[in-house]
Amino acid sequence: MKRNDLIRFTGFLLAALLLLSCGRRFDVRPAGTGTDRSSPLFPDYTDVTIPCNIAPLNFYYTDPDGSRFTTVFSAGSLSVTLRGREVVWKEKQWTRLMAAATGSDITVVSTYRGADGPVSWQWSIHVSPDRIDPYLTYRLIEPGFEVWDDLEIQERNLESFETRNISDWRHTGNHCMNCHIHAQGRGDLSMFYLRGEGGGAILNRNGTLRKLTLQDSAMISPTVYGEIHPEGRFGVFSTNIIIPAMHAAFGRRMEVFDRASDLCVADFDANRMMTFPETARKDVLETFPVFSADGRFVYYCAAQARPLPAEIDQLTYSLVRRPFNAETGVLEGPADTVWSASQRGASVCHPKASPDGRWLLFTVAEYGTFPINHRECDLCLMDLTTGGIMDLNLVNSDKSDTYHSWASDARWFVFASKRGDGLYGKPWFSHVSPDGSVTRPFLLPQKNPHFYDTMLRSFNVPDLGNAPVGFDAAEIGRIWKEVPAESFQ
Repeated sequence: MKRNDLIRFTGFLLAALLLLSCGRRFDVRPAGTGTDRSSPLFPDYTDVTIPCNIAPLNFYYTDPDGSRFTTVFSAGSLSVTLRGREVVWKEKQWTRLMAAATGSDITVVSTYRGADGPVSWQWSIHVSPDRIDPYLTYRLIEPGFEVWDDLEIQERNLESFETRNISDWRHTGNHCMNCHIHAQGRGDLSMFYLRGEGGGAILNRNGTLRKLTLQDSAMISPTVYGEIHPEGRFGVFSTNIIIPAMHAAFGRRMEVFDRASDLCVADFDANRMMTFPETARKDVLETFPVFSADGRFVYYCAAQARPLPAEIDQLTYSLVRRPFNAETGVLEGPADTVWSASQRGASVCHPKASPDGRWLLFTVAEYGTFPINHRECDLCLMDLTTGGIMDLNLVNSDKSDTYHSWASDARWFVFASKRGDGLYGKPWFSHVSPDGSVTRPFLLPQKNPHFYDTMLRSFNVPDLGNAPVGFDAAEIGRIWKEVPAESFQ
């Protein structure tokens, strides 16, 4: 048996044994698993706000003793009744409901016969007129520590259930690949990495694909984390010497930390890398650089270097920014501290500026910059006009919440959360009002309401796009085999 087949077989066997030990059928999920609270339905779509162009919210009732399930959806003069444990919409039914409910609420009445008699309750779904970018990319990866197998980067149409692979292990010799990111939600401006022999940074710029070696002799490593400038000519990146290590304390499985890290800028027009003395100091670690919405600043995370791994729990990163010259590609001026680790007593990572320039969304944990195994890791929203921190209690859970991205109009964001089982990351969406109010997030809908019950891979770094990328896995496979990587100096 192949290693990946053995892994999947073992996972299914453990899941089956767990369910049998609980005295439940395999097709019934314990109430609340994979969500942020107990609920008689899964996914739990009660009291959420959804965009008017989202795919149908299919779900099922979790009560194993229930029968005669009836669900009535009402919006305006329209009423739709669906019967059965699995609530699965027909496309025309859902389209009519969205048209009737946009800008208002769907009232839902659920009834069924339980072990102790009839059960009935009313709940609602608010349908926002703010549309969401129709495309979501993410990497599917098995939760693990230092190994990977059968990686795929998929693009999902959020208005339907259509998915397609834009890169996968079948076409790239099972090499490692890192997650795909859009520049401010643009389908025609994005990039990801193919690692190993034949690999490089795959830049999608105005429909043209290039494979790039983003490293020169002054850099401590190839580029790792980064973002493309809104105008497309430049990219800002960190270079990192990354150490993965199993934890001996703190109750966490694994930690990833930097022995060294600096910042650099790539000029995609001139095939040139630029490094800067101010961000090449050995006593300061810099990582996760991103551009401001107007491209005039670079936000990144910075920490004083410490003896590692001995003092890993004391490694805390502040959020800082530097001016960026969009004519020359140079990082200028001193760094301004936007969020101080010493004052907050915590560590920041993964900053993302909203495309409208109003908000900065980032992740906060107790220490370090690898939050997926930190249960205390939460999202944090800063108002860039005031510096104030908004209330995200409706969004955050008691598990890791991170790896977020903005819709191109800044009205929605998506993030990966391990809420519920604590192991598998899944994409959740929340709406942001002009005043910074956020809504209770909802889980990415699937055609099969039992999809997440047996899904044994995480959705890693979900990223929103306003249009499909103009390539697929076969094209990436051809580039991997046939196209040499362009060198940068």
